[in-house]
Amino acid sequence: MPHRRGAGVAPPLRTRLRRLRRTAALRELVAETTVDPRRLVYPLFVRPGTGTPQSVPSMPGVFRYSVADVGRVAAEAAREGIRAVLVFGVARRKDADGRDAWAPDGLVPSSVRVIRRSAPELVVLTDVCLCAYTTHGHCGVVRHREVDNDASAERLGRIATAHARAGADIVAPSAMMDGQVAAIRDALDTAGFGSVAILSYASKHASAFYGPFRELEQSTPSFGDRRSYQMDYRNAREALREMEQDVAEGADLLMVKPALTSLDLLARARARFSVPLAAYQVSGEYATLKAAAAAGVVEEAAAVDETLTAIRRAGADLVVTYFARDVARRAQGVGP
Repeated sequence: MPHRRGAGVAPPLRTRLRRLRRTAALRELVAETTVDPRRLVYPLFVRPGTGTPQSVPSMPGVFRYSVADVGRVAAEAAREGIRAVLVFGVARRKDADGRDAWAPDGLVPSSVRVIRRSAPELVVLTDVCLCAYTTHGHCGVVRHREVDNDASAERLGRIATAHARAGADIVAPSAMMDGQVAAIRDALDTAGFGSVAILSYASKHASAFYGPFRELEQSTPSFGDRRSYQMDYRNAREALREMEQDVAEGADLLMVKPALTSLDLLARARARFSVPLAAYQVSGEYATLKAAAAAGVVEEAAAVDETLTAIRRAGADLVVTYFARDVARRAQGVGP
């Protein structure tokens, strides 16, 4: 006779989702999202002068390097498994228009040339903005205490062309000027750099998480703030409009920033756009995790991996993160 289940006895479960979580090997086998060092972009900050790297109190482990040192650091990162760097410069001299930003011998073009020689296998991205080069600290040209959008976009084109001429693979405008992608594409194409790609900071929110970066770049505005051109973080539909506009103007990749407060935007963008998506795990996110780890609140490596996985899971193809080299070292079995 067939076995009869007693009253109140639940039938055996055919679907047990825990089966594939039973061992570490099984979990690795079916993991849907991974954090591969090849998908991480390491920011490099270049300062004027010579001498030892300068530390930044709010960002332990992050340094400003001289041009003489940046090639060595890039080569070390490449050996660790990093495949791309994003180069930022600190102005040698500041003025109202930020002219040093597009000088052929400026810190970013000079660094790009050094990196090309020291680590030719790296993809070199460059930040295209004016905030670190102007006396007022805003991301564009200021006229009567207002940022002049169109004059600023024209200067961004000059900066991008100087970077492309030095050997940049990708230029990354972060100023959030209307029409900046079109202005840069026109400038690059006119100068014969049609093969240089544009990664647009398409959805860059005015954020409380940028403070340490502004210390690092010495780019705090001398008056007002950047809310008239950076996005209001309350507006998701507007963020998608920004992305649509930048794709229409010729952006090859799109960026959202900050990463952790924009995961919903990443997911929406992934569903809507076919271009590669990047996210920036910004300075405040980095400093927060570092401070929590130092206080013993979280285990740093585990928290870093979890946050980067969340960013990738939401839809980012690339993640700009100050933790990139730490992740790469761990992948090679080096470091904590």
